[in-house]
Amino acid sequence: MIVGIPKEIKNNESRVGMTPAGVFELVKNNHTVCVQSNAGEGSGFFNSDYKQAGAVILDTIDQVYAMSEMIVKVKEPIAEEYDLIQEGQIVFTYFHFASSETLTKAMIKQKAICIAYETVEDKDGSLPLLTPMSEVAGRMAIQQGAKYLEKPVKGRGVLLGGVPGVAPGKVLVLGAGVVGIQAAKMAAGLGAHVTIMDINMKRLRYVNDVMPPHVVTEFSNEFNIRKHIKTHDLIIGGVLLKGAKAPNLITKDMLKEMRPGTVIVDVAVDQGGCVETTRPTTHEDPIYIIDDVVHYSVANMPGAVPYTSTMALTNVTLPYALKLANLGWKAACDKDETLRKGLNIIEGKVVYEEIIEAFGWEEVFK
Repeated sequence: MIVGIPKEIKNNESRVGMTPAGVFELVKNNHTVCVQSNAGEGSGFFNSDYKQAGAVILDTIDQVYAMSEMIVKVKEPIAEEYDLIQEGQIVFTYFHFASSETLTKAMIKQKAICIAYETVEDKDGSLPLLTPMSEVAGRMAIQQGAKYLEKPVKGRGVLLGGVPGVAPGKVLVLGAGVVGIQAAKMAAGLGAHVTIMDINMKRLRYVNDVMPPHVVTEFSNEFNIRKHIKTHDLIIGGVLLKGAKAPNLITKDMLKEMRPGTVIVDVAVDQGGCVETTRPTTHEDPIYIIDDVVHYSVANMPGAVPYTSTMALTNVTLPYALKLANLGWKAACDKDETLRKGLNIIEGKVVYEEIIEAFGWEEVFK
């Protein structure tokens, strides 16, 4: 199979779909890998590294799309890429369709095979291709939150870890999934007082077992959330519904109950956000303020640490990319139930129920 690795063109996205090590494995399996010139530069991988691994370097993104049977990316295609995608071409990347009707309609129109990293699902319900980026984003959420709590950027002026004689900052984490646990771990490491909330008691018991005593668990409901937002300095939104739009756990009216300078980092922004006032931002312009509450909702947080992120992503995507290249998408998805769950759109037809529900398209597809 001819596999294409284009350069990411989303704002401040420095990750790349595959490392030279990943290219080497594909070439070893007799596949051709076309890498756009300088695609990996932002992640610290250069044309010479890819050439050494056996890749063919192409000058433009148009050439990569035109020549390839499968495109391996990081982020969803943006408007400039829509028309480059060919009918029947496999596009293997993060899509997050439920948060963008425009993207979904564009991929239906192009009649591509859209396999979404974020919905590839193991039998135990875990999401192996989303996990490493969730780990990166969860850990980064605390770094960014700590920075934006500083007064010069309109935060409360709180040091999360406190100092002797001064109480530490308080962090509220919504969701005890991968993002939430990684965020709680980082916040606890800084010495902050952490409250982590979820509706899944199994997850809360797990958190209770593995976290230090200054991480406390509480059942998530509106009453408890309203209680805690009044006293916590940093709020992390880490709620995920697989392939579906995130629920709004914090509504606009709740912002008035928070203290001025409270910081919200909504990691769920890719799926629409779990805060009503969330809108996607970029690394170039990461924050905005509503009712004196600082919102940080960069839609590609791991893009700020591209070397770590690209390495972590290729570690988990490569085995599936190899299956797709070796067997073709039909046979690969027939043989691997985990990969089959990643199928979102097949040649113009939406096959992932949560996307249809997100846009109220049930009637259209009956």
